[in-house]
Amino acid sequence: MRRSNIIYHLINAAIFIVLEVAALNMLRNNGVIQDIWFSKGMQAISGTVWGVSQDLKEYFSLKKSNEALALENYQLRVRLAEIESQNGLENQILTIPKDGIAGNFRYIPAHIMKISNNTHHNYLIIGKGSEDGVSEGAGVITGKGAIGIIDAVSRHYSYARSFKNHEMNISARLGKEGAVGPMAWDGFSSSRAILSEIPHHVQFEKGDTVYTSGYSSIFPPDIPLGTAGEARIVNGATYDIEITLFEDFGALRYVTIVENIGKEEIETLEDAI
Repeated sequence: MRRSNIIYHLINAAIFIVLEVAALNMLRNNGVIQDIWFSKGMQAISGTVWGVSQDLKEYFSLKKSNEALALENYQLRVRLAEIESQNGLENQILTIPKDGIAGNFRYIPAHIMKISNNTHHNYLIIGKGSEDGVSEGAGVITGKGAIGIIDAVSRHYSYARSFKNHEMNISARLGKEGAVGPMAWDGFSSSRAILSEIPHHVQFEKGDTVYTSGYSSIFPPDIPLGTAGEARIVNGATYDIEITLFEDFGALRYVTIVENIGKEEIETLEDAI
């Protein structure tokens, strides 16, 4: 289209807008009823525009809010671990350690860059690597569960095997003082797992909370994982118990990497024996 044609169309559009504004103004000034209709129409348009602008503002501020919540969860996790490690000591002023170490574990906040949820061998790519202190064998947790284990590390990223993987299980406990057994993904649902090898004589109820046992050198103890559901007897000796997980794997975004700072010493001792 030639430049003259563009200018011609722009002039026509401008004239049309001016005439429309003039017509609306004449209609408004023609009577009380028309003025009321005009005012209501403008208020409705203004309200719609304001609502859309507020929604957009809230949407773009959501990322910052999520990051703040993730940092707060990380700080609470470290503080809780520090309190548990200091249990029994009075008059202690507890602060968040700058190096993220509390008790026997180091905590590193991170966010997920990529996640797989649709196969039997799911994984996560996490935005922290060796330069951030991450090493292979570290655990990945949230405030609602144990999420995975770091299998490979580059300078800035980590590859973690997801709990939704047939090659992974977690040492879990029924209640804070109950029986311990391996818990693994059921292979079908994002919110279901199976806690196995629970002795037949153990008493429990539906709705009992399941926690990490602390017997693993990967995950700290007492991380809530889910609640107990239906159970079935296996070989007449043990229970397999359905667990409803607290964490929604479809909504994961922020996690905490946790590393047992005494893990190498423990493994060296086990190898020697």
